[in-house]
Amino acid sequence: MMTATDVIEIVQLCQEHALEVVLDGGWGVDALLGEQTRPHEDLDIAMQHRDVPKLRALLEARGFHDVPRDDTWECNFVLGDAQGRLLDVHSCTFDAAGNHLFGVAYPYASLQGHGAINGFPVKCITPEWLVAFHTGYPVDANDYHDVSRLCQRFGIAMPEIYARFVGSETTSHP
Repeated sequence: MMTATDVIEIVQLCQEHALEVVLDGGWGVDALLGEQTRPHEDLDIAMQHRDVPKLRALLEARGFHDVPRDDTWECNFVLGDAQGRLLDVHSCTFDAAGNHLFGVAYPYASLQGHGAINGFPVKCITPEWLVAFHTGYPVDANDYHDVSRLCQRFGIAMPEIYARFVGSETTSHP
């Protein structure tokens, strides 16, 4: 599991070394909400592709190593350590105008959110984009948990894909 303390530690390490990271996934949701709402098995981050070698070096020096997955490539990979902490890294490259050039196809505007983990300020995916990113695949109860809270807090319409969950709150979490 990835705890709030772990998230803050990794974000601070990146900040100390001039690496900008943007929280995505479950921790991105919780950062926007300002509280941890469920356990998280990993921390998803987005970052500039040019910074990947520096991130790898920093984390390898702290015991992180590559965790093989079927979807691994230079812009989407997982690093893990002996404590079971997992960091799911998504990298991308933009031009000066904010146009996507390479890597994971984040819209530039999606990377402009702000939130907090245990009061510690972090950058994160914006609420509208986090909701949008939680569609287009078979969603589960954890997705509904995250999306319903974002929609409620930020006045976003619930995507139709979640209609089967509405009115049947579940507590299933990883």
